[in-house]
Formats: sequence, C-alpha cells, structure tokens
Amino acid sequence: MVGVTEDEFDVFYAAAFPRLTGQLYAFTGDHGEAQDVVQEAFVRAWDRRRQFLADSAPEAWIRTVAMRLAVSRWRRAKRWLELVRGTPPPDSTPGPGPEHTALVAALRELPEAQRMAIVLHHLCDLSVQQVASETGAPVGTVKARLARGRAALAERLAEDGADEPVRKESGRVR
Repeated sequence: MVGVTEDEFDVFYAAAFPRLTGQLYAFTGDHGEAQDVVQEAFVRAWDRRRQFLADSAPEAWIRTVAMRLAVSRWRRAKRWLELVRGTPPPDSTPGPGPEHTALVAALRELPEAQRMAIVLHHLCDLSVQQVASETGAPVGTVKARLARGRAALAERLAEDGADEPVRKESGRVR
C-alpha cells in the first residue's frame, strides 16, 4: 500500500486547517475549542495517514471527527459543570463583528442536528446529499432540518434586531 508522505500530509494540513477551524468555530461558537477539536482530528488522521489522503473525502472525514469531538467535549463539560456548580455554563462571547456574533449566538440556540445541517450546508458548502452522507440522516430529514433551522435562525436574528445578517440567495444563508 502506497502511503502519504509527511510532506503531502503537511500540505493538506496547511490548506485545510484554517477552513475547518472556521467551520467548527461556527458550530461551537468558541474559536479556541474549534482549533482544539480540529487539531485533535488531524492527530487522529495522522495515525491513519497511510490510507488517509487516498480516501474519497479526507477533509470531510476530519470535519466529521472534529464535530463529534466538539459535541462530546460539550456534553462532558456540561455534565461536569452541572455536577460541580449546579448551573449551566455561561455563554461565551465571540469576538468578531456584531453580525457574526448574532449569527453564532443564534446558531448555538438551535438543536444540534439543525445546527450541524446548517453549518455543513451553508458554511461548508456541502450539498444536501453530502450532508446526509456525513450525518447518516436521510435526505428528506436533512431538508427538514435545514428548513426548520433557517426558519429558527431568521426568527432569532429578527428578534435580536440584527441588520440583515441573513440574506436569501438561492435559498442559502449567507
């Protein structure tokens, strides 16, 4: 089996890390956490690098691993905080502009399945079929999650008085 060289993996890492970190930031709402889970996903990819870049979608594999790590970490942290303090964790405030902040905050309020569908489809530019493949959900379910998620986002962003952070172009959130 022909493996991936360290240089090939390094080139892939340099190209994909910033993009994946941005996508996971939209999913988690925490830039440091996004960097951590993407880095951990790359470490796991390194361990299987012999076949890694030969896979049909190595970036999708890393994104899926990183999202699962983020969900797992969030659940562990939430349980620990509830146990120790008896209250839910405080919301963290993202740094970039008010529109971005409003969008990230609204995304954080969506149910996990809707949030993941929105992030994968609108921020990662995956097709509905690709989202279905990555999440293991039927195409119809992904479409329903996207429709419900977009409606909830529009409502939340309208309540916050955000100045047009959501623009409809071909049915996509931009």
